[in-house]
Amino acid sequence: MQLRAMPHGPLAGTAAVPGDKSISHRALMLAALAHGTSEIRGLLEGEDVLATAGALRRLGVGVDRAADGVWRVEGHGAEALAEPAEPLDLGNAGTGCRLLMGILAGLPFTTFLTGDASLRARPMARVAEPLQAMGASVLTRSGGRLPLAITGRRPLRAIDWRSRAASAQVKSAILLAGLAADGVTSVTEPAASRDHTERMLAGMGADLRIDHLPDGSYRAAIVGGPALRATSFTVPGDPSSAAFPMVAAAVMPGSAIRVPGVGVNPLRTGLVVTLREMGARLAFVDERDAGGERVADLVIEGGELQGVEVPAARAPTMIDEYPILAVAAACARGRTVMHGLAELRVKESDRLATMAEGLATCGVHTAVEGDTLIVDGGGRPAGGVRIDAHLDHRIAMSFLVLGGVARAPVTVDGAETIATSFPGFADLMRRLGADIVETGA
Repeated sequence: MQLRAMPHGPLAGTAAVPGDKSISHRALMLAALAHGTSEIRGLLEGEDVLATAGALRRLGVGVDRAADGVWRVEGHGAEALAEPAEPLDLGNAGTGCRLLMGILAGLPFTTFLTGDASLRARPMARVAEPLQAMGASVLTRSGGRLPLAITGRRPLRAIDWRSRAASAQVKSAILLAGLAADGVTSVTEPAASRDHTERMLAGMGADLRIDHLPDGSYRAAIVGGPALRATSFTVPGDPSSAAFPMVAAAVMPGSAIRVPGVGVNPLRTGLVVTLREMGARLAFVDERDAGGERVADLVIEGGELQGVEVPAARAPTMIDEYPILAVAAACARGRTVMHGLAELRVKESDRLATMAEGLATCGVHTAVEGDTLIVDGGGRPAGGVRIDAHLDHRIAMSFLVLGGVARAPVTVDGAETIATSFPGFADLMRRLGADIVETGA
């Protein structure tokens, strides 16, 4: 699919974004491991999450959507999961694939996992390695890539794993495997990544301990054995999705929008912190608790932004938001320097290289120095170009936002993957005042 964004004026209105993708994946999987019927409200019905739901069904779990939009999952514990007759195709769902590996590691049968071209190119070794240390067999293609075969065992061996980088997917896979281990399984990461898995496990009765260590590292430990309780989940709006209308409004003087019910977990608000440092007028309104997560309405007013330096330590709290932050940086006055972006190289695309190249094509001066992205902003970018999104949903949405604030339209190839995380993105942006149209190839 090819979409074109034309320059627009100030944005206004209310933008209700889809449910949080990270929480949606986890709600389905944890409900499948629990005993009893769990209900999930606000589930993201994007392609990635639907791929996870489909994989769970093929493992024998009852997963159904009612007419009122509530999803119900009939869980009978991990022991009730059955060997699937066919390979599980996770599409583009990296979170679904990696977390599911943690569950499958504790099941005494062999499962084959695959995905689309993008997912098959993404590294799985950093998840496979700790699972193998726990006693599971994981056979991948060269480079630790999909398709892979995983043969689990129960019980697994408890381990004390130290991750080289902060990764919620690696941490979550180990904790999910730890449910099937004999003893205490712990994972330590150099800084805390998003903690949705820990919050949800604790709420379902898991024996979980969290430690913030003196050196700044973070450790989560789980005791294997206790059954999880079925529960009801309310999925907040996805802050990674909210980032796109938020930045589109923040960089356009005269804009004023409200994004209701967004998750504002402190481990997900790095973009908000950074935009405020850049001078954005962004407020949390009606902050509240919902299902163990902090939620608020975001109110954004447009204005001029200034370049800033973003420390590497902030990366775990905004790793998915760097592409759209780079757009904000392109529109800001002065230089923005973003450090610690190694993780962007192993997302749906090499987001570090793709954003730098795309911005340069749009007339923005950029540089990549190691894992640092440097963007010299100067107001409205030139635009007037065609961008290959490399089948990466966040790259596609970022350049469509840029097209709206540029001096000339931006056309994005490969925009069909937007449906993996943000179905209805173009319609939502149009309701706010953007001008996005589908064009021929």
